[in-house]
Amino acid sequence: MSDLPIAVVGLNFGRHICDELAARPGGVRLAAVCDQDAAKAQALAAKHGVPSFTSLDELLARPELPVIGLFTGPNGRAALLRRILAAGKEVMTTKPFERDSAAAAAVLAEARSLGRVLWLNSPSQALPADLALMQELAAQHDLGRPVAARAEVWAEYREKADGSWYDDPAQCPVAPVYRLGIYLINDLLRLLGPVEQVHVQGSRLFTGRPTADQGLLSLRFRSGALASVFASFCIGDGDHYRNSLAVNHERGSLYRNVGPLQLTGAHSSDGCQISLVARGAHGREVRAARWAPACSGGYDWAGFAAAVRARTPPDPATVATIVGAVQVIEAMAASEASGLPATVRA
Repeated sequence: MSDLPIAVVGLNFGRHICDELAARPGGVRLAAVCDQDAAKAQALAAKHGVPSFTSLDELLARPELPVIGLFTGPNGRAALLRRILAAGKEVMTTKPFERDSAAAAAVLAEARSLGRVLWLNSPSQALPADLALMQELAAQHDLGRPVAARAEVWAEYREKADGSWYDDPAQCPVAPVYRLGIYLINDLLRLLGPVEQVHVQGSRLFTGRPTADQGLLSLRFRSGALASVFASFCIGDGDHYRNSLAVNHERGSLYRNVGPLQLTGAHSSDGCQISLVARGAHGREVRAARWAPACSGGYDWAGFAAAVRARTPPDPATVATIVGAVQVIEAMAASEASGLPATVRA
């Protein structure tokens, strides 16, 4: 079966997707690129040997391009998605999905009503291997309900202001949490359920932007569980983007990529370590140490291609996670502006 042709729209981040697709991950192939910046589009088109476009409408009129990869910024993305769906195209996009939860919910409902495929990398349509393994181990070892969690991600950025949405606190609240920590927010929603209240703090250490380069998000879930997400652009230890996660259950704890020791030397993008600690006859015991072949946040191109061929729209559970994460972001923005805890829209 031949790979599906995909046109990538938005080449700031989309150029990385083009490189990933050029490696032929399976299921899809890069067939066109599109950006309002003609020089950028032409340069990337020449690199990959595909046609370039500067107009989304012109691209959508091409019947030979049935699939769109939309990698523009999240603010107002729902309106672009609506145009793409109306043109009869299937879509892969990225996190954060949108800045407006009502717009996010509406376009996802539209995709379901049209029977169109609308996927993104986080949260993915299928439960990722790492989260599936964590749930499997929790059930197998009878850990009980989750009661707390701590999630961390960092990298080393030294950015300058450029007038983009990254510079605007209203569009990019608690910037490291919004830009990197969104993966962890999505993971926590899947493992702990809906959030009822958040509180944030941010600081600026090295950035030239007016937005934060370190952020801390505290979450209280409807279940009573408490969690935190720490995200930073300030740490240059070479251990970037590990998305570490510790989840404490009633009778044991699960750890993903926590600490320096790993089962293998592989980078976390190639998989991740899951460990389980519980009380045994002689106190603390490591009951399991397993390697998950994939971490949440990756692009499931093969699964996406299968969904396109089967015309499988977004499922209700994934829709709830996507919209729930956007509602958390809205509450984050309110908390950052007021300095106080903020309630998440029900």
